[in-house]
Amino acid sequence: MNSPADPTAHAVPPPDPADIARRIAERQGRLELTEEALARRAGMAPTYLRLLLTARTDFDPASLLRIAAALDLTYEELREGRSDPPPGQGPAPARPALVHLTTPECWDRLGPRGVGRIALSTGPGPTVLPVNYTADAGTIVYRTDPNGAAAPMRGTTVSFQVDHVDDHLSTGWSVLITGTAEHIDDVEAIQRLETAYRTEPWAGGNRPLWVRIQPDTISGRRIGTIGPDSHLH
Repeated sequence: MNSPADPTAHAVPPPDPADIARRIAERQGRLELTEEALARRAGMAPTYLRLLLTARTDFDPASLLRIAAALDLTYEELREGRSDPPPGQGPAPARPALVHLTTPECWDRLGPRGVGRIALSTGPGPTVLPVNYTADAGTIVYRTDPNGAAAPMRGTTVSFQVDHVDDHLSTGWSVLITGTAEHIDDVEAIQRLETAYRTEPWAGGNRPLWVRIQPDTISGRRIGTIGPDSHLH
């Protein structure tokens, strides 16, 4: 008769308290929080927070959860590290090649829908915001809050950009559109868009304004490798 498997044989070792303290310090620096401000956000005394960060012993789960919330992280992100780092962490291609995309190739990469970035001239400098977009008859459309940051004035010149990076293959592409922003007011046009595309903003909320970007220019580039193992095909 086989003996039962030891449930702890493949147990994941607990995280190093020093690693957690380092992640707290890094995130605290990015958010420009003093130790007192972080303690206030976490609802604990600064002396207790300092003790946790310097004792190098296992963190109390309840305290760690409060610190994570204060740093706008999940419990797992603070305990184990973020699992969704920004793209571009891999090495550069061994034999890099930069190729310009044709207009049809740009539209092919944009696809019918996705998430892109709208760049607007606001305040002292440009603002770049992510939006859920739909490609419609040679234009880009998206929904937003009429009073929100992603709502341009009629006739505003804007830029719109989408990209993709494959860290494993060290390849990627980028498409940039510049054009004029229009507000879609026609009820039939709005109904057609809602029926055909059902584009739902990930941010949620009431976003009844449909914005259409009429392109003036569209350009794109892709980077990959050349040679026997080329990823440019």
